[in-house]
Amino acid sequence: MSGPSLMDSLFQRTLEDLIKGLRQQLIGEQAFISKALEEIRKEIKSPDLSTKSTALLKLCYLSNLHFHDMSFAAFHALEVLSSPRFSHKKIAYHAISLSFHDSTPVLLLITNHLRKDLTSTNEFEVSLSLQCLSRIANVDLARDLTPEVFTLLSSNKLYVRKRAVAVVLRVFEKYPDSVRVCFKRLVENLENYDPQILSAVVGVFSELACKDPRSYLPLAPEFYKILVDSKSNWISIKVLKIFAKLAPLEPRLANRVVEPICDLMRKTGAKSLLFECVRTVVTSFSEYESAVRLAVGKIREFMVDEDPNLKYLGLHALSIVASKHLWVVSENKEVVIKSLSDPDPNIKIESLRLVMAMVSEHNVAEISKVLVNYALKSDPLFCNEILGSILSTCSRNVYEIIVDFDWYVSLLGEMSRIPHCQMGEEIENQLVDIGLRVKDVRLELVRVARDLLIDPALLGNSFLHRVLSAAAWVSGEYVEFSRNPLELMEALLQPRTSLLPPSIMAIYIQSAFKVLVFCLHTCFVRGGSTAGVSASASYESFDDLSVENGAGSTVAHGQTCTSAPITNESIVNLLKLVELALSPLLGSHDVEVQERARNLLGFVDLIKLEALNSSGQEENDSEQKGVEATKIIRLVHDAFSKELGPVSLSAQGKVPVPDGLTLNENLGDLETICSDIELPSSNTFSFGYPSEEKDVSSFSNLQIKEDSGQSNESTSLLAEHRKRHGLYYLPSGKSEVISNDYPPANDPALQGDNNDTASDLVKLTAESLVPKRKPNHSKPRPVVVKLDEADEKPVAVKHPESRDDSLSGAVRDILFGSEDILPTSSRSNLPSSNRKGKEKQHMITQVESKENVVGDGNSSSRRRKDHSHGKERRHRKKNAEERNETDRKEKESSSNHPRRQKSRQRAEEPLKVPPQTSVIPDFLL
Repeated sequence: MSGPSLMDSLFQRTLEDLIKGLRQQLIGEQAFISKALEEIRKEIKSPDLSTKSTALLKLCYLSNLHFHDMSFAAFHALEVLSSPRFSHKKIAYHAISLSFHDSTPVLLLITNHLRKDLTSTNEFEVSLSLQCLSRIANVDLARDLTPEVFTLLSSNKLYVRKRAVAVVLRVFEKYPDSVRVCFKRLVENLENYDPQILSAVVGVFSELACKDPRSYLPLAPEFYKILVDSKSNWISIKVLKIFAKLAPLEPRLANRVVEPICDLMRKTGAKSLLFECVRTVVTSFSEYESAVRLAVGKIREFMVDEDPNLKYLGLHALSIVASKHLWVVSENKEVVIKSLSDPDPNIKIESLRLVMAMVSEHNVAEISKVLVNYALKSDPLFCNEILGSILSTCSRNVYEIIVDFDWYVSLLGEMSRIPHCQMGEEIENQLVDIGLRVKDVRLELVRVARDLLIDPALLGNSFLHRVLSAAAWVSGEYVEFSRNPLELMEALLQPRTSLLPPSIMAIYIQSAFKVLVFCLHTCFVRGGSTAGVSASASYESFDDLSVENGAGSTVAHGQTCTSAPITNESIVNLLKLVELALSPLLGSHDVEVQERARNLLGFVDLIKLEALNSSGQEENDSEQKGVEATKIIRLVHDAFSKELGPVSLSAQGKVPVPDGLTLNENLGDLETICSDIELPSSNTFSFGYPSEEKDVSSFSNLQIKEDSGQSNESTSLLAEHRKRHGLYYLPSGKSEVISNDYPPANDPALQGDNNDTASDLVKLTAESLVPKRKPNHSKPRPVVVKLDEADEKPVAVKHPESRDDSLSGAVRDILFGSEDILPTSSRSNLPSSNRKGKEKQHMITQVESKENVVGDGNSSSRRRKDHSHGKERRHRKKNAEERNETDRKEKESSSNHPRRQKSRQRAEEPLKVPPQTSVIPDFLL
């Protein structure tokens, strides 16, 4: 495509024309932009730099506004950059800053352009090049242009020097070796009087200190002077950020710095500086109670301010200090509780965090009740914030603050019914986890699960599907604790379960399988086939409950419940209900649902003869099949009765590999391995679906010994159960049986008045913060099963120190490895042997660099060094004579003392001082 003609250049549209045209395009804006881009592609190839620069400017506008790719113009931007006109350079640098990156092919061609402009006499051209370098610098550019940046760090033009200081940060990051060249001059700029340059230098050190603060401890005296003398709030804020990083590393430094920070808090009227002082104190100086109290007073001023921004900052600062000083929250609890009703969502969340910080085992029930009432009245977002905070706080460290687990399980069920609740996954995890860990709570857990399952309205709420999944699993796993298993069966098979996702329906079917097996075992195995047996009396753990022939009343948790008897008639009705509910699921598109439905219906067919054994014909054959069905029921029941426990994350790794076992990558050779093994013959029981070619279940000859049959079949069914619930499997050792007579969860005395006023919460938190003796509970805390590793608090493993990154290493080499850059007071604080050794190794370097010493305690003498060359030469000569005299005397004395000679040799060797050993002048400490 040829370039534009002369006429095209004369009538070229400017950027203003492009903007006006875009504003006039009510319809068809994209077509207008496409046409404009075609024009730009033609114009940018023009040999005229004015035309090319105008096209480049329009392309930058379209790239910023409509994100069009401008990489095709990279070389043309370099052509415009070569123009001697400043207006062209400005456009070119702007385009390069927008479009160039590390993989730009022509990036290396800009090096000479930048070097030329960095050495220009026009300070604005230098500024443009520095600004561009700060955006596009890579390793090569930073390495090649380090000498130019070093020169500009001492430029007489303050505008240029400020930009050069700012670009140093990018150069250090891309090319760490440039620290050895530029760092000394960067430190010298800390002595500059100009606030703009000082602000830029402090900003650079603030960013560097965030990455590795220990490397910059020797510069603490310079930062201290700036903190005391600076009149700029911005500079003071940056210095405070630096000291917040340095103070925890050096306690002596904190002793000296805390008082100036307190003075700033008392005197300043700037809210930004005041908040930074407060944040520095509460994060890094929390051991100084006087400073903390002063900061808390300022925090309260923030919290009572009408400006929501200041109120949020006050609450945020209070949450930081509350982790170490809980009395701070106690003094401001009224303001915190009142903030829960603030219209600003951020303020409400911060106040909620403070309230949860006050929760203890003494007040967790009362505070949770009040917060749940707040959740009922709140918007969906804050409602779930409240519920999430309650769940995370109560489950912390394996429920360490929960004493009454019956209450907590009831609370989980209550939270599930809140209209805006979206914490179904977390509630599900906790319901299952508590059931596995705490045996005493299983009775109440099954009651809560039953209340959730029998409510058909909950099935339509998608956020509660995970909760219903946990309720179904709990009901099946701990069905022996249910007062009415028949009611559970009806809840699990109700028609509205079709609203559930397939994964949840599969759990419902599996739980119905467990409940059915329990009912059959209770009726036919334990109680015989002729008498009805109470479900509540079927297990030994309920021997203490009063049951009268299946129709008695059981009193537990302050309630009276009538146990439903399980008779032949109820079993027949139950089997019909199963067939009616699950038959439609045989054609389900979900494989899991279809398989579980077939398993359950096949099992029903196997035990029908026992349940319907009322006809007199073929009595002997029927009786024989009934015995076989009873054995099947017993086998399946034994499989489902295996105790489940929580599984450690490292459980699999603890299983040792047996000697001689080779774990192949696949089982392709399984047939060859098992070729010599004869499989026993089996009698297969059909599930009553002759059209199916696959046998769903097969048993070995049932006439063999009963113990062997029970073992094999229980293992098979248990393995099948593991496929679905493998997460919850861990063989647990035998433990003592703990009584279930724990205090009631819904005691009327604990209910009280359900008043959710803020004053109630204030009283509760006030009582919880008063030190008091731990009360004697009527019953001990239930046993909570803990794992050996997974539930332990994470312990920080101390690894050997990794090699510092190159930037921190270069800084440490300069500040710790050489005296040239340290302040004079810092060097005087060095050990004498270290100082003597350094004098021997770096004599020439020290003499040449004395005039550039940065850390001298008398800063005014350093600033007059340009006018006192004669005095410095005399001073250097005098110092050299003193050192020679000292060396001569030491040699004479050491010649008469061999041990001293050895000590001197060790002193002259370079000391292997760890890089973390910081040197801070005594006057500061």
